[in-house]
Amino acid sequence: MQKTKQKVLLFFKGFAMGSADVVPGVSGGTIAFITGIYEELLESISKINFSVLKTLKNDGLKTAWHQINGNFLAVLLLGIITSFLTLAKLVDFLLHDYPIQIWSFFFGLVLASVWLVGKSIKIWNFTTIIALILGTVVAYYITILPPFTDSQNLLYIFICGAIAICAMILPGISGSFILVLLGAYGTVMGSISDLLSAIKAGEWGLVFSNGLILAVFALGCLIGLLSFSKLLNYLFKKAKTIVLAVLTGFLIGSLNKIWPWKETLEVYIKHKGEANEEIIPLVERNITPSQFENLPLSSDSFLLPAIGLFLVGLAVLIVLDRLAPKTES
Repeated sequence: MQKTKQKVLLFFKGFAMGSADVVPGVSGGTIAFITGIYEELLESISKINFSVLKTLKNDGLKTAWHQINGNFLAVLLLGIITSFLTLAKLVDFLLHDYPIQIWSFFFGLVLASVWLVGKSIKIWNFTTIIALILGTVVAYYITILPPFTDSQNLLYIFICGAIAICAMILPGISGSFILVLLGAYGTVMGSISDLLSAIKAGEWGLVFSNGLILAVFALGCLIGLLSFSKLLNYLFKKAKTIVLAVLTGFLIGSLNKIWPWKETLEVYIKHKGEANEEIIPLVERNITPSQFENLPLSSDSFLLPAIGLFLVGLAVLIVLDRLAPKTES
């Protein structure tokens, strides 16, 4: 019964990680960190290497599965995949129809994460302060880069997957936002949504084409994950305090991306002239709620709902921190 309860809890942690990674601006790595599974996740992934094949050959599947902490990874991955499949359309709807409210909620989540990750740093000195500043500057710079337009080239999708997965396991840097910058977010999220619709409609040609894009993207993620997790796991063991300072900086710098009130300065028209034409913001700048109300097509800044959802975001992270297992640093 206790093991079942732990697996259910782990599934929902994976679901929360996947939910965060769906959103361009929030990192699943942040959720992993504040729910107390981050270092176990890095350690488990880093154990997936060629030695596992040797163990499989000599000692059997059970020993190899135990070597990579297979139960932990399988349950967590199931939660992540489930959230991707169930929330892709919902998140797309919320970001399109209620952007200020949903970004306010996530702003609260990430701001609380700054405190939660930062308080793990036990020693503050010149080195950790420089690491914090460096992390902040790098993350902020990433948020102001102009994104590319969408691409469906399979080699490019593979590369995007390898890069984005590295961000997804870093607290503070959103893998989804990296996909936006690389011009692959619309392709990947659209393929998930179109795949589900095609399966329901029995349109197997679309199932294959969208499935191929997702398979190539997943392969890129796998390669990137196995490579980067080893490096990150090594750094955590050798210089944990500095790594935590950099990650805290990443969180601070990423706040620029998820500020709720923005003015669009440049757009990209996807499927121009077609029935499914879509206007996608490319370059935006942060503005105040009062400035937002004065924009030509705006009438309401939704300030009160935004404040309420910001506080909910703070509360969610604080509750998760209280529920997380406490480990010694």
